[in-house]
Amino acid sequence: MTLTSRKTPAKQTVARKRRDSIVVIIGLMVFLALLIHLRPAPRDLLPAEQQVVKTAKGHVCVHTLLENEVEEKKILRSLELVRELGAATIVQFFPWAYAETRAGHFSWGRFDRIVRHTKRQGLRIIARLGLVPDWLNAGETKTLNTLPEAAFPKFAEYAAAFAARYAGTVEQLIIWNEPNLSFEWGYQPVDPVRYVRLLQAAYPAIKGANPKAVVLAGALAPTLEPRGSEAGLNDLDFLRDMYAAGASEYFDALAIHSYGLREPATAEPASDKVNFRRAELLREIMLENGDGHKPVSITESGWNDHPRWIHAVRSSQRSAYTIEAFEYVQANWDWVEQLCIWALRYPADLRSYPDNYTLISAGFVKKPIYYALQDYARGWERSANLWLPPPEADP
Repeated sequence: MTLTSRKTPAKQTVARKRRDSIVVIIGLMVFLALLIHLRPAPRDLLPAEQQVVKTAKGHVCVHTLLENEVEEKKILRSLELVRELGAATIVQFFPWAYAETRAGHFSWGRFDRIVRHTKRQGLRIIARLGLVPDWLNAGETKTLNTLPEAAFPKFAEYAAAFAARYAGTVEQLIIWNEPNLSFEWGYQPVDPVRYVRLLQAAYPAIKGANPKAVVLAGALAPTLEPRGSEAGLNDLDFLRDMYAAGASEYFDALAIHSYGLREPATAEPASDKVNFRRAELLREIMLENGDGHKPVSITESGWNDHPRWIHAVRSSQRSAYTIEAFEYVQANWDWVEQLCIWALRYPADLRSYPDNYTLISAGFVKKPIYYALQDYARGWERSANLWLPPPEADP
């Protein structure tokens, strides 16, 4: 006798429910796919009208970090807060590696977005150029940011392409960042003469692409590293060596970094210590080499108020020293065009002491330093320990 397998009514019901569930799930997936495909295009995030920065202190500037921001609305909000702060200028990094992902092929979309929003907010840009693409050292052992001297013309091509594309909008370009630190060369030994050769390659290329461009050298890091150090070379010796190698012909202005650490802004400078007025020692070297006609931009500066970092100050000191620095620059350094605070915000909190250099958190929470700097930039006058608005000031 042959036995035939038959499903019971209960089993048939379970099987039918499973099929029905699968059909429902597939239907939902199709529906969601249609929603994604047919959803309306995102609204234009640009403000309807061209914005204007209301400021009484044109030298107030902040360093932004928008190159790694994923959401466009966060780029917009960051720049709105710069404008509302009363800062007329930003320093922004435009990494070579992001633009030229393949040799000879430039992709400008990410940069276009930043420049478009910055311009619409009424802000000026000081562009910092650097970061070596991976393809440049393909097949070779390398560390981040290694730039062989044979590739200097390639960097010059990128700098020229950038200068040409954003001519009339981005007129100030910094060549490299902190070239007196080995970290910025992929931990290769620091060489001021090699940096001058990079300037020699980039300067004429940029000028050929945009004759009105202002080329800034340096962005020198304040450090006391002696000659022979594996970490770098102090900024004073590095600048002297640059001039000895003929750098003067290949830059229009100097960018420097000037941090206060634990000292107030007015503390006397000295070659054996790092403080805000160390910038004066660099200026003296410029004067000694006949470059007194060239301006300086301090493209990174500030104080840190982390509660457990050895070089930090109290929050109240941070605000006081920062405003003191801007007042000192305005009163004494007519050779400084911008004083730029590091930094507006990070795309994500680092959960370490660098977070305490920012003016606002990654979540767009304004810190006391933001309000203090805003009061200064908007032209409020300090009376004792109070900031008083000028007559007819905007609310």
